[in-house]
Amino acid sequence: MAASSAALSMSKIIKPIWCGRLSTTAKVFGATVSSRREKSTVPPPAKYGGRHTVTLIPGDGIGPELLNHVRELFRFSCVPVDFEVVNVCSATEDDINNAITAIRRNGVALKGNIETLHTLPASHKSRNNLLRTTLDLYANVMHCKSLPGVQTRHNNIDIMIIRENTEGEYSSLEHESVSGVVECLKIITRTNSLRIAEYAFKLAREKGRKRVTAVHKANIMKLGDGLFLQCCREVAAGYPDIAFDAMIVDNTTMQLVSKPQQFDVMVMPNLYGNVVSNVCAGLVGGPGLVPGANYGRDYAVFETATRNTGKSIADRNIANPTAMLLASCMMLDHLK
Repeated sequence: MAASSAALSMSKIIKPIWCGRLSTTAKVFGATVSSRREKSTVPPPAKYGGRHTVTLIPGDGIGPELLNHVRELFRFSCVPVDFEVVNVCSATEDDINNAITAIRRNGVALKGNIETLHTLPASHKSRNNLLRTTLDLYANVMHCKSLPGVQTRHNNIDIMIIRENTEGEYSSLEHESVSGVVECLKIITRTNSLRIAEYAFKLAREKGRKRVTAVHKANIMKLGDGLFLQCCREVAAGYPDIAFDAMIVDNTTMQLVSKPQQFDVMVMPNLYGNVVSNVCAGLVGGPGLVPGANYGRDYAVFETATRNTGKSIADRNIANPTAMLLASCMMLDHLK
C-alpha cells in the first residue's frame, strides 16, 4: 500500500513538470532522426495487444533502484510496457552482446550507467561507449531547464545540449608508444561532424529555437576542432532563420555559470559535451533532475543525462529518481 501511495505521489509530481515539455517532443525527435527500420534486416520490436517491449539495463550503483521506481510507477499507472531485463557486468563480453542484441530486437532501451573500473586493462572498453558506438547512437540530447519549485542561483534556464556521441576523445584509441609516453587519439570526422550539426539545426528549427552555438577548441586543435567548427558553419548556411555563433569551450563554461540564459541550443564534440552537460545539470539543481537520450537512425536509449553511477549513495534509498522518471517519460513519448 505504501509503495502504491509513493507511486501515485511521484506521478502527480511528474505530470506538471514534464507533460508540457513532452507535448512536442515526438515531433522534434521523431522528425530529426528518421528511422529506416523498415528498410533494414533488424527484427521489428515486439508489440502485443498495444504493448511495447523495452530493454531494461539496470547498470551499477544507483541504477537498479532508480529503475525500480520506474517499474513501480509503470505498474501502478498500468503503462503498456513490458521490460526485458538485461544485466550488464563491465567484466564480461557476453553481457554487453546480449544487451546489444536485445536493443536491436526492441528498438528502445532504458538504462542505468554501467561502471567502468579504472583497474581494468587499457584494452577494456567502456560498456556505455560500446553501446553507443555499436548501435550508432550518434546524438546525445539533454534538455537543461529550470524546474518549478527547485531553487537555484540562476532562473529561466532553457538550454538544449546536443553532443556528438560516437567519436572524439572517447574513441578508445590509446597506447603507450614508449615507456612513460602515452598517446590518446582524438578522432573527428567530417561525416559525423556534419551529421551532428544537421541534427542540432533541425532540432532548433522544429523547436522554434533562435540560436545554435558550436562549442570548440579550434584555436588550439586547429585540424580536429577546426574541422568540427567548419562543418557547423557549412550546415548553418542552410538555416538562415537560425542565428549561429561559436564559442571556445573554456569560455563556454565560464559563461554558463555567469549568465546561462544567453544560450539556446549548443552543439559540441563528445568530451566537451560530457563536461558541459554536467555543468548545466548543476545549474538547474543537480544530476538527479535532468534526463537524457541517445538517438541513432534505428535505436534510442534513455538514461539520466549526467550518466553517474552514484555508488556513494547506492542502496540507501536516498537517490533522487526524478531524472530517471523523466527519462522514462521521454521514452514513452518516443514510443508513440
